[in-house]
Amino acid sequence: MTDSPLTDIEVLRIRNDFPILHQEINGKPLVYLDSGATSQNPLSVMEAEQEFYEQRNAAVHRGAHWLAVEATESYELARAGLARFIGAQENELVWTSNATEAINLLAYSFSNASIGTVSAEARRFALSEGDEILVTEMEHHANLIPWQELARRTGARLKYVPITDQGELDLDRVADLLGPRTKIFAFSHASNVLGTINPVRLLTELAHRAGALVVIDACQSVPHLPVDVAELGVDFAVFSGHKMLAPTGIGALYGRAELLNAMPPFLTGGSMITSVSMESAGYLPAPQRFEAGTQRISQAIAWSVAANYLSETGMPRIAGWEAALGELLVSGLSEIPGIRVLGPGSGTERLGLAAFDVEGVHAHDVGQFLDDRGIAVRVGHHCAQPLHRRLGLTASTRASSYLYTTVAEIETLLQAVSEVRGYFGAGR
Repeated sequence: MTDSPLTDIEVLRIRNDFPILHQEINGKPLVYLDSGATSQNPLSVMEAEQEFYEQRNAAVHRGAHWLAVEATESYELARAGLARFIGAQENELVWTSNATEAINLLAYSFSNASIGTVSAEARRFALSEGDEILVTEMEHHANLIPWQELARRTGARLKYVPITDQGELDLDRVADLLGPRTKIFAFSHASNVLGTINPVRLLTELAHRAGALVVIDACQSVPHLPVDVAELGVDFAVFSGHKMLAPTGIGALYGRAELLNAMPPFLTGGSMITSVSMESAGYLPAPQRFEAGTQRISQAIAWSVAANYLSETGMPRIAGWEAALGELLVSGLSEIPGIRVLGPGSGTERLGLAAFDVEGVHAHDVGQFLDDRGIAVRVGHHCAQPLHRRLGLTASTRASSYLYTTVAEIETLLQAVSEVRGYFGAGR
């Protein structure tokens, strides 16, 4: 298979797999440019979830009857498939409700290692007063607030890597901020606002030299870029199903097997134990150690089908197509008077998204103007208030593409944005 970007004709064929895209909004053809928040689902993914309920619906890891065995096999095959998609082993992938829960799982597990009696292996995750957690100024709240809370619970200090005026990490500061007391370095693989793609391998090497564990928020990278966690060398990664063609309500935590097996559990209860007495319990190895209770079975199966869809299309080809769309977005928006594009400028590697500010018009008004023309975008602070504050804004408008986005849709957006300031009388 060629690694050249998708073509216009191929994208039009792909769109036939997404029924939701073939409708009108306010009498206009839908232009869906909000995949950075939630992607749409191809028919094969929806059919996979329905087929599970029609043919194999049963609790997993809990029964010996035929349906339970079939459900368990499908569930674990889905885990193996998704793990393979990111270059991991199947025992290194934990199902969660979303990426936010996955980060909280880590934070609370590390917190549990900091109190009470834990194994010698678990003590490596313990934090105490004087220890440090390093994040960045471009983080989504999901990769900031859990670490704030972990610092509060343990007495550790939270520090952050600032961004430059160009919307990139100030790499000169990273080595200075990493020190012998840094226990965790948590950062986004790619920014959901700026479109910046961070140098994960470089940052990971610097963190490991300082003895810190690396956690990456891969929500905006795994759906859009070829990602191999083993090649990147990270210790943990989180990502979500609903951003990569799968159903809502499911996410995943990748962790190196030896780390997951040493971590204290987060949620406890059924299906994650070896034995239980009235006084104590023993816990299964990962990933079951972190999967208490009834699991997200149909969602996991559908997510694996989504990953197969992306693999068959070709992740390098998807990334190439979205890079071209991102360049079209950034260059086109930059040419419109009164528009400020956030993040790296034209000609810089970035995701196929662009957040922008319209001079004199609030982002919510921009969003309503575009929605009236059938264009779906995201408005607000995109769960990144500190980043917007650094940029001198309270909100922005974000257009984000995916493998089913066409050049014509980007051109429709650009034409509409060029009319915003005049409509609101801000361009006079």
